Amino acid sequence: MQKVMIVGAGKGGTAILNIFKQTADVIAVVDLNPDAPGIIAAQNAGIQTGTDWHRYMSDHLDIIIEVTGEEEVFKELREARGKNTVLIPGSVAFLLATLLEEKEELIKTLRKITYEHDLIFNSSGDGMVVINTEGIITLFNKSAEKIIGTTREQAEGQHVLEIIPTSKLPRILNTRKTESNQELLLPNGSKIITTRIPIIDENDQLIGAFSVFKDITEVVNLAEEITNLKEIQTMLQAIINSSDEAISVVDEDGRGILINPAYTRITGLKEEEVIGQPATADISEGESMHMKVLKTRRPVRGTAMRVGPNKKEVVVNVAPIIVDGKLKGSVGVIHDMSEIQSLNRELTRARQIIRTLEAKYSFEDIIGQSEEMTIPIEQAKLGAKTPATVLLRGESGTGKELFAHAIHNASDRRFNKFIRVNCAAISESLLESELFGYEEGAFSGAKRGGKRGIFEEANNGSIFLDEIGELPANTQAKLLRVLQEREIVRVGGTKPVPINVRVIAATNMNLEKAIANGSFREDLYYRLNRMPIHIPPLRRRKEDIPLLCERLIRKINQDYGRNVEGVSDDAIKKLIDYDWPGNVRELENVLGRAIIFLSYSETIIRIEHLPELQNSQQKDSEDTIGQSIPTEPLALQLDKYEAKVIKSTLKAVKGNKTAAAKVLGVSVRNLYYKLEKYNIEADSMQ
Repeated sequence: MQKVMIVGAGKGGTAILNIFKQTADVIAVVDLNPDAPGIIAAQNAGIQTGTDWHRYMSDHLDIIIEVTGEEEVFKELREARGKNTVLIPGSVAFLLATLLEEKEELIKTLRKITYEHDLIFNSSGDGMVVINTEGIITLFNKSAEKIIGTTREQAEGQHVLEIIPTSKLPRILNTRKTESNQELLLPNGSKIITTRIPIIDENDQLIGAFSVFKDITEVVNLAEEITNLKEIQTMLQAIINSSDEAISVVDEDGRGILINPAYTRITGLKEEEVIGQPATADISEGESMHMKVLKTRRPVRGTAMRVGPNKKEVVVNVAPIIVDGKLKGSVGVIHDMSEIQSLNRELTRARQIIRTLEAKYSFEDIIGQSEEMTIPIEQAKLGAKTPATVLLRGESGTGKELFAHAIHNASDRRFNKFIRVNCAAISESLLESELFGYEEGAFSGAKRGGKRGIFEEANNGSIFLDEIGELPANTQAKLLRVLQEREIVRVGGTKPVPINVRVIAATNMNLEKAIANGSFREDLYYRLNRMPIHIPPLRRRKEDIPLLCERLIRKINQDYGRNVEGVSDDAIKKLIDYDWPGNVRELENVLGRAIIFLSYSETIIRIEHLPELQNSQQKDSEDTIGQSIPTEPLALQLDKYEAKVIKSTLKAVKGNKTAAAKVLGVSVRNLYYKLEKYNIEADSMQ
């Protein structure tokens, strides 16, 4: 657990103590007032207290929470803290604590949903079995235990063919097609009718298969083997009245002679509406299977139809009743498919909720304890609490989309839509209509009634515009209107549509150069650049590589079904020595390739498992021209050259920033940004 010291034991410090003592190791609570409520609460909890925080300051502290509200105390703590110690203002800590409480509430809600799902799953009279893509049983309800004769503990975790050798459920993993109402003979001699359904997630990925089945042994045997009609009536009366399945019996003329209570419950038809009436009385859609069986003298299995005034969707099995070679009637069993479909929807919904909780990124998913990474994380957390437009800048693969997710999920818009748009992935001719929508007849092929654009779809939520530097000029103008006026105009329309959208933009392009060459609007740049966050490349925060490896290996293990434990020290050193032009995305690729070629008996990635990693300063031995490879990445070389040009220009104009901006062909504001970026002191050039 992380070691925490709380400075300030007033009302706010007490509240933070009550929350953090459950999730962290609070080593001390400090306040000038020895009778402060937080001091008393800490003493009751067995936590050290005092009036001087200096005595508890050490390099082993992970977090210091300052709740005094005094700026001088905050500055002293900031100066005295260790290199790896994070100093958090009390307001931020309280906000984080509130988020933790919300997280616990979400977990409680998920557990409740899971409990309700299990309750529904196990209360059904139908046997249900769920397998994953490997054919391993993951769910096995109580009715399945009874029908198959195997306990849940014995079945779950085993391959389905080991528990049910005759099962056809693995076939669904290959065909991805639903098989409805198929008859199957179990090894214990029982006959069941089963429906097999593939389980597909929202990304159209197969994640398993689901089977729901009924034991029809008694009913089928009764219809096919008993030869005395009076005995059938007597025995059926006792059996079918206790059955949850709807059962009906007709005579040789096709008139109803017997139904059970479940029949009335499912179809909505009472005895007086069925007994003595033609077999077609209960049919709302489809052909009467009783009449078909009476005509052909052959049983019918798994026929879908609708019955009763409510047009209930059911599946019907009907068998003839033959006594001494003479046809005396037929018996039908009706399976209510709505319950199965409802359970399947509940299962799908529960899985979607779980996937939603797991798929969203938060600040906890951003790995980085280096100072270079801590700064943008803190900036992003502050930005999340404001409605301001955020511009994420950084090289490809540094995690700009991860930051965008985290900012949205930490904002008050987190329960609304978060829509991602790659401005470079949509053609210029379609981009404008996709972003802003269009009216009916706006162009050839436009949908009738028009179409809402992405900005309208994201109303009250957030929109992430990746590769913002690739926007064409006309779309830049419309985006500027969105940011200034908070409204859009559809393509082909004249009426403005008000919107409330938080824009998070990202780019790896040098927008200042794009402004200089005229490909990017300067006024749009200033609107987007209200809160710029620079995400550092991996080569500037190499101390984060071990933590990143640990998290990425855990993710790759889940994707590949492996159990790799970590990376050896010499392999870590090799990874740290590399410059990573592809950043975190390249690191994940390297680890993924290493794990692929790792044998299943190996659990540690060693240096021999890593692919060849060659830094940019190393010469290419296969270069037949003899030219040397640049010693630094292009972006870094351009930045250095740009800084050199700015310095020489300032020196030539004796430090006059306005004159320098005019010579360089950039705005004065843009020049100030570059001076700050490259840490250039213009006064020293005079």
